Amino acid sequence: MIITPSTPGLLRAAARNNAEWCAAVSRSGRFRGALWCSPRRTPPLYPDAVTLVPQASVAEVLAGVDTSSPGCSVKDSFAALELAPAGFEVLFEAQWIHRPADAAAPAGSEDGRLEWGEAESPAELAAWEAAWDGEESTGLFHPGLLREGVVFLAGRDAGRITAGAVVSTGGGAVGVSNVFAHDDADAGAAWAAALGAAAAYWPDLPVVGYEHGPALDTAVRAGFAPIGPLRVWLHTA
Repeated sequence: MIITPSTPGLLRAAARNNAEWCAAVSRSGRFRGALWCSPRRTPPLYPDAVTLVPQASVAEVLAGVDTSSPGCSVKDSFAALELAPAGFEVLFEAQWIHRPADAAAPAGSEDGRLEWGEAESPAELAAWEAAWDGEESTGLFHPGLLREGVVFLAGRDAGRITAGAVVSTGGGAVGVSNVFAHDDADAGAAWAAALGAAAAYWPDLPVVGYEHGPALDTAVRAGFAPIGPLRVWLHTA
């Protein structure tokens, strides 16, 4: 299938890409046609289910997750579910974003102040997670993620990681996620580094992700376009 911004296939590709990333981080769950889901609780900040098509039903989602213990969350990739009657409330809303594979690099977003490289060892990955989280590494990003198809980018200032991003393939697209910068001035550089990695490793694939709030504004400045809404639901009953 040829994926273009005018086809629903692009949204499905973005959802699939994100679901594959969530599955890799969680090391659990399975793909069940309309969704990816995990019957046991996933790590913090990662959903227990991700819908893959707009037609995914509430019944399918509830059958694939555990709502008997606190913390169950669902990524409603097409903002199409009504989960409130099942005891969920909307945690946040966001926009899927897309940048064509052949788009030019964003102008003026990389000032050269940071030195960029890849985290390639378990020790470097732990340092990357600590910088991303602002605390010590908990092993959320496990060494199994250091494989082909996943790139952890680290921007260093005097040797210390102060910015970064993850670039990963899946679903016929390249996903950009976990973008961070300790200094707001470096946020554009982080997006530029991610796009540079996507172009270097997978030049023929569209680039996707999702953001909301100020991070969405930064992504738009880097050349992304919002293409559709999503919601994350949290079980609170």
